[in-house]
Amino acid sequence: MYTETAVLDLLLPGDSRSLKQKRSYVRPIIAMLKKFDVSVAEVGFHDLHARARIGVAVVAAEPAQARAVIDTCENQVAGRPEIELLSVKRRLYGEDD
Repeated sequence: MYTETAVLDLLLPGDSRSLKQKRSYVRPIIAMLKKFDVSVAEVGFHDLHARARIGVAVVAAEPAQARAVIDTCENQVAGRPEIELLSVKRRLYGEDD
């Protein structure tokens, strides 16, 4: 069994000046990622209106399978024109970890 995690650091548009506006960007991203059968949540920058940090995790039988799912999630977020993906930190956990 393998688990891969990714932390996505996002820059939201300049009109994101309130937590309500921030949620209007973050909620659709989280809903879209859930379609890939991953666990996903906003995990940081809760007090900043123009930034978001989203954590994604997947469990798979093979490391390549876990990597492929996280690759898809990363590409889907990077392809959204309204946000900028600043960084991604990934880690693969195996049976020995």
